[in-house]
Amino acid sequence: MEETDRQKFLQIVTRKLVSLTAGCMIALLIIFYIIELKNLERTYLVSYVFLAGLIGGFVSIQQRLPTIGLSELRELSNSWLSILLIPINGGIFAIVLMLMFLSGIIEGSLFPKYSHPSIDQTNLVVSFVTWLTTTFPESGPDIAKLLFWSFVAGFSERFVPQIIRKTIDKTDDK
Repeated sequence: MEETDRQKFLQIVTRKLVSLTAGCMIALLIIFYIIELKNLERTYLVSYVFLAGLIGGFVSIQQRLPTIGLSELRELSNSWLSILLIPINGGIFAIVLMLMFLSGIIEGSLFPKYSHPSIDQTNLVVSFVTWLTTTFPESGPDIAKLLFWSFVAGFSERFVPQIIRKTIDKTDDK
């Protein structure tokens, strides 16, 4: 009986994960369509970063399903919120990681490089909006690196918190 319940809960959770992943992909296609429709030269890259982190979170849950206990599977199968929580955290961690790349806290050949516009101190609101829409990775490979690391941030829920802790430890030592 326990194995039958386990399989039933696994199927429910898997269906929910597939539905949510498909929903994310549809959202991404809609964003691409709107950008193409409005002939926008730049886009808010943060939406792609968030979606890559979200998808990483979905894949992470799917990978862990075989090892999850029956009670946790039951909880996941009964709640959309429980299934969404890890991917949403992954999306948020992906954005935090992108900010760490932008600020130069994390640098190296494995990480994306950005071109930044100058900031006008007299009109910070307009400068911030300009910065959001024009700060972009320098090349195609840098965009690929950003999306890869965004997926990793969602897939490995401990990755970004560990980077934050190590950064804090380095500043405490100084």
